[in-house]
Amino acid sequence: MDPSGAPSVRVTDPPVDEQCPKPELSAAMRAKIERNRQRALMLRQARIASRPFAAEQSATLAKVCKTIDTGAGFFIEEEEGLQEKQTANRVVHQPAPVIEPDYLFCDDCQKPFMDSYLSNSFDLSVCDKCRDSTEKHKLISRTEAKQIYLLKDCDLDKREPPLKFILKKNPHNPRWGDMKLYLKIHVEKRSMEVWGSEAALEEAKETREENREVQKQKRFNKKLKLTVRSFPLFLKRLMRASGLFLVGMVGYNEAG
Repeated sequence: MDPSGAPSVRVTDPPVDEQCPKPELSAAMRAKIERNRQRALMLRQARIASRPFAAEQSATLAKVCKTIDTGAGFFIEEEEGLQEKQTANRVVHQPAPVIEPDYLFCDDCQKPFMDSYLSNSFDLSVCDKCRDSTEKHKLISRTEAKQIYLLKDCDLDKREPPLKFILKKNPHNPRWGDMKLYLKIHVEKRSMEVWGSEAALEEAKETREENREVQKQKRFNKKLKLTVRSFPLFLKRLMRASGLFLVGMVGYNEAG
């Protein structure tokens, strides 16, 4: 008791439960946690898939670790040959080889060049400086190729390889459409493939010219025969018309 005679009151703290029960998670919270876990797992798998070599390297390095007893009551892990493994597994990207430009060599001057009109249009390895557009590298139309070298459409378009051409507006009439222009030396070469030689080509030209003359003579004879057949009828009509005119003139004179 207190010396003053007043009874002492002992205040004690209420007992505190050391282990407070944790609140239970609702079904919505558990579902959200599960979705986050699945999303994190998918992101991790995606990173591993994008870097397969890194994952393989880390797994390989984990296998070379060994446990060492220090004698002081604990163990340490030492990575055996880690430096050698890292050196062996390091990816070294070799520099790309230096590729020289694909130069073309001119068939005339034997000098290299990058591109030219003839190489781009006709696959002819001739530079622009050596191009002779008036004689050697002259262009001819499709009609000229067929008339002069006796080539057919199949010889120009279907026989392998098909002849290359460029399109140009028709100078005579733009409404006729574009002309196809071929390289003359290509047409000459194709003509030799078709006819075999210049002599055979000339012979074919002569034969075609003779046939043309024969057909022309036949057409003339046919017209002449039709004229001869129709001449008596024409003469008869003419004489009849002339007789009427003469009879009229005689009657007029007698009346006068």
